[in-house]
Amino acid sequence: MTRTLRLAVPNKGRLESDTATLLRDAGLVFEKTERALSVSVHNVDLELLFVRADDIPEMLADGVAELGVTGQDLLAEHGNGLSVLAELGYGRCRLVAAVPRATEASKIEDFAGFRIATSHPNITGRFFAERDINVTVVPLKGSVEVAPKLDVADAVVDLVSTGSTLLVNGLIQVGTILESQAVLVANPDAITLRSAEVDQVATALTAVVAGRGKRYLLLNAPQEAVEKMADIIPGMESPTVVPLAEAGWVAVHSVVDADDVWNVLPDLKALGGRDILVLRIQQLIA
Repeated sequence: MTRTLRLAVPNKGRLESDTATLLRDAGLVFEKTERALSVSVHNVDLELLFVRADDIPEMLADGVAELGVTGQDLLAEHGNGLSVLAELGYGRCRLVAAVPRATEASKIEDFAGFRIATSHPNITGRFFAERDINVTVVPLKGSVEVAPKLDVADAVVDLVSTGSTLLVNGLIQVGTILESQAVLVANPDAITLRSAEVDQVATALTAVVAGRGKRYLLLNAPQEAVEKMADIIPGMESPTVVPLAEAGWVAVHSVVDADDVWNVLPDLKALGGRDILVLRIQQLIA
C-alpha cells in the first residue's frame, strides 16, 4: 500500500511563516500546533512534516518525504541530486563574502590564504576551489559575522537580506557567491513513481506564486481606444473585449504584471478608460 504523500516544510526560521501562508493560499486546510511534528491535510491526501529547513534536503534524499520546501542555499549545501520543481518567490537572500573594513581585500581573488568562517562550508569550499583560490574554510553554526573579531577567521561567507548585520559588525561585502530563495524540491524517485501526485502539489503552489505576480485589470473604454489599449495591456495572449449596453463602449479585461500597474493606469485613463478595477489573483495557471 502506497503511503500518503509527504511534504516537509520549515518549522521555524525565515521560511516558516511564508511557507504556511503559501500552503493555505493554495487551498490546503490544516491545523498546526506548537509541538506538532506532522499533520494531515484535511482536504487533500497529503501529510505535512514540520522540520528544520536545513534538514529537509537530507530527509528527501533519504526518502522520508517526497517533497519539501527549503532555501536554495540549503539545497546547494546539502543537495544530494534533488530536483527543483519551482522557485517560490519569498525568502530571498544572498550568500556573500565579506571582510572587516580594515582588510585590504576588494575582490574575491584577494581572499587567497584567508581563513573563512561560514555555516555553508560545502558551497564556500566549492566556490573558491573552482576559482583556484586557496582558502581555509572554518565551519561555524550561528553568529558567523563575529568570527573575525574573535580571530577565528579573516573573512566570512554569510547569508544577508539587507546586509545590515554585516555593517553593524564592521564587515563589508566583497562579492556574492549565491542568490537564494525558497524552492519546492522533490525526491527523484517520487517524480518518477508518483508523478501525478507530485504534479498536483507543484501546480497548486506555483499557481499561487504566479498569481501573486499578476493583477486582473477591468475597465470600461471607448471602442476606438481598444487597439491602443491592447498595446498597453496585452494580457496573457490578448485582452478580452465585451460590448456594453452603451453604444460605442466596451469592457476590457486583461492580466498585467503587478509591477506594471503603477505605470499603465495613467495611460489607460488618458485613452478614455473609466471605472477601472485592479484585482488580486489568488491562483493563475498559464
